[in-house]
Amino acid sequence: MDSLWHASVIVLVLLFIGGSDANPAARRHSQLDVNHKKQPLQTFRPYNIAHRGSNGEIPEETAAAYLRAIDEGADFIETDILASEDGHLICFHDVTLDNTTDIASRTEFAGRKRTYEVQGVNMTGWFTVDFTLRELKSLRVKQRFSFRDQQYNGKYNILTFDEFILIALHADRVVGIYPEIKNPIFINQHVKWSGGKKFEDKFVETLLKYGYKGKYMSEDWLMKPLFIQSFAPTSLIYISNITNAPKLLLIDETTVPTQDTNQSYYEITSNGYLAFIRKYVIGIGPWKDTIIPPENNHLGPATDLVARAHALNLQVHPYTFRNENSYLHFNFHQDPYAEYEYWLREIGVDALFTDFTGSLHKYLEWTAPHQNKEKKCRGPPA
Repeated sequence: MDSLWHASVIVLVLLFIGGSDANPAARRHSQLDVNHKKQPLQTFRPYNIAHRGSNGEIPEETAAAYLRAIDEGADFIETDILASEDGHLICFHDVTLDNTTDIASRTEFAGRKRTYEVQGVNMTGWFTVDFTLRELKSLRVKQRFSFRDQQYNGKYNILTFDEFILIALHADRVVGIYPEIKNPIFINQHVKWSGGKKFEDKFVETLLKYGYKGKYMSEDWLMKPLFIQSFAPTSLIYISNITNAPKLLLIDETTVPTQDTNQSYYEITSNGYLAFIRKYVIGIGPWKDTIIPPENNHLGPATDLVARAHALNLQVHPYTFRNENSYLHFNFHQDPYAEYEYWLREIGVDALFTDFTGSLHKYLEWTAPHQNKEKKCRGPPA
């Protein structure tokens, strides 16, 4: 871990030199062939998606978590994009800072708690939209789960979207990025940009600045692989007018309503809606219990969601795979590799979001090693 810590410090120094929106060096990345002659992204087996980085070990969405995930073999590093009060895009999962930073111990911010409605529910806490980027950068990130390693708490700060992208671009092989347009309704209500631009506009502008473009499996895409994800279908439809990069619609538990259209995800998973949304997305990212609802922590009967999606040429990237026994159904006998085997071999999904990149990489290397690969196309560009 000492080498990882030193590497993360070096990377962060580079990021602060070259990653600022105000720095012309950041803009030049769209013209730099940073991935030229690197080991390409593998496309012959299911994708290993590092969910918020390798956060089974290191606090989520930090530089160290992403560096660890890349070192462990992630195909894509995944992040959630929110915004600061002054309009900077940051990598952070919750709209509040309470659960994964030291904000509660920062007396200078004690009076900054607020109550807002978020997706129909009143929430109280310290919200990212009430803090400038400078203030957010002063906070330190901590592990979300008490049963995970706490030794890295306080070592890392919040990343910007630019910094996250540069981590991927400066990897020693081609590593894809998988950012989420997070809570766009809430962000657009509380953060305003000049020229009437929306959160989604700033999100896509950042990607284009670094040269992320192109349909799935196109030459441009393979150079800088990208999947854009969101739980909000209207956001994905909106950005379809400004980027042709591949998009996936995230799907929650079937009774939960969408934040933008007030449809249940049960309706979202209907044949009619999937046929509609496939005009804008190349796949779906369902919560895994939506695909196979559990019964008393045992796997229940599998739905036909994966088969119906595949029949429409939609990929399926379920979330989230975690190694701890509390997240494993009894069927897998405390063995995460048995869970991977079931989902990839029997259910036949196309990728997995995981908190434990290393173990998924080991499984994939055991079952479909690079040296024995036969490259196959995962479908036509969307």
